Amino acid sequence: MCMNERYEQLGVAVTCRSFEEYARMFDLEVSRLGGRILDIAGGASSFTAEAVARGLDACAVDPRYALEHEALIREAGEEIEASTAKLDKLRDKFDFSYYGSLERHRANREASLRRFAGHYGDPAERQRRYAAGSLPRLPFEDGRFDTVLCSHFLFLYEEQFDYGFHRDAVLEMMRVCKTGGTLRIYPVMSLGWTPYASMEELLDAIRARGGAPGFYASKLPFIPGSELGLFVNL
Repeated sequence: MCMNERYEQLGVAVTCRSFEEYARMFDLEVSRLGGRILDIAGGASSFTAEAVARGLDACAVDPRYALEHEALIREAGEEIEASTAKLDKLRDKFDFSYYGSLERHRANREASLRRFAGHYGDPAERQRRYAAGSLPRLPFEDGRFDTVLCSHFLFLYEEQFDYGFHRDAVLEMMRVCKTGGTLRIYPVMSLGWTPYASMEELLDAIRARGGAPGFYASKLPFIPGSELGLFVNL
């Protein structure tokens, strides 16, 4: 792979993805979702808003929730613009079979942002459903959630966060997930489109803490090589 054939990203992007994208990415059985659900690094995704509309008890955590409403929405809109331009240069490398085209991919992001903005803009919903915080220390008590999700953060930013961060982050996800619950992380590769280098060491750390890890097949492998996600059953 040529060095210019990769998705370049400085810092952690604020993303906008829909409930359906989450269901496909994480291979979720939507009809069986229940209990408390946590979306880590949720950004401006509409998963929580749409989950709540479906009667599910979902919430999200992200450091950007400390921002004012308008500032977060503006940053998310700018990220859609920037990411679309980058994808345009690499469109032959990505799998657009779900979206249909780059233009529809962008429209999906914009629709997700609008749904998020409406929900996040409600002061009562914002206070109840959106917490400012970040891995590897989450502002929740032990065993609070039945399902814990983390999309496009862990592993993806392998070049910015070392193994110690990833280990502590996954163990923290396990801490806030109750016994009998599950956590899922997607994808298990970096922005350089390579598998996470320290996966075996991480799996050993998960097992040592009592988790049962494994891999599942994603139904939305958009990024090159992103066919797999990681699950941990507790």
